[in-house]
Amino acid sequence: MKFMSYKCDICGKKPVAGFSYSHSNRASKRLFKPNLQKQKVQLNGLVQSVKLCTTCIKSGKSVRPLKHSKKG
Repeated sequence: MKFMSYKCDICGKKPVAGFSYSHSNRASKRLFKPNLQKQKVQLNGLVQSVKLCTTCIKSGKSVRPLKHSKKG
């Protein structure tokens, strides 16, 4: 069985451990996860479905494939 990692396929951003603080300032452990989106991207001439963080999507590091127009 394969498990996909929760990681951006372009920049490698992954969850970071930290603390969540309550109103009384008690700390409990938590994970800060990157905002990952599934998107079709053109990599090495192939169209692949990958997980990208929104920072990579907004900065233009990913190249979306061209849509084919319907003829008819």
